[in-house]
Amino acid sequence: MNHSLHKKIGAVIDNALKGHIQIRVIKDPACCTDSHDKQHIPLFVSEVKNRSTRYCCVDLLILQDDKIRIIIEIEESDIKPTQICGKFLTSALSEYYIHDKDDGSKEMGKSVTFIQVLDTSKLKDRSVKEEQFLELEKSINKILPLKGRPICQYKLFVGKEKSEFNEMLIFIKKELMI
Repeated sequence: MNHSLHKKIGAVIDNALKGHIQIRVIKDPACCTDSHDKQHIPLFVSEVKNRSTRYCCVDLLILQDDKIRIIIEIEESDIKPTQICGKFLTSALSEYYIHDKDDGSKEMGKSVTFIQVLDTSKLKDRSVKEEQFLELEKSINKILPLKGRPICQYKLFVGKEKSEFNEMLIFIKKELMI
């Protein structure tokens, strides 16, 4: 798969957050146009790194002050509610990002936002999927925060590779207070 939307989101976020000292963007290989800083991004339920404690890998993480502040997941093909909710829930149940590149674990910040970007390029005319996405976003936000978990906000954005994603960038900067 080409992952054109992944690459677009990775580049847009990199450009928008470049130069902010306390912010670090970590991208999955699907979100990279070159080999710099790309890696898988596993999330774990505990500081013990093994297969049984790894719940998922996400597409993009934004760390602020060395803590997870924003998790971004991009769906280009499977945009059914079950897929969307599954990635959200496994991320929400996780507490740490652990990777050898980072010498230990990075924990979730006190307030974490989960952003999902859904590709609308393959939707048919008169599709009700975008209305369904809005309903799904409302439903997820009604149950947040989950008991004892730091994800306190869920935001869903839709678009295509040619979209600018300005609304998403404004939202991210506001969340990071930059």
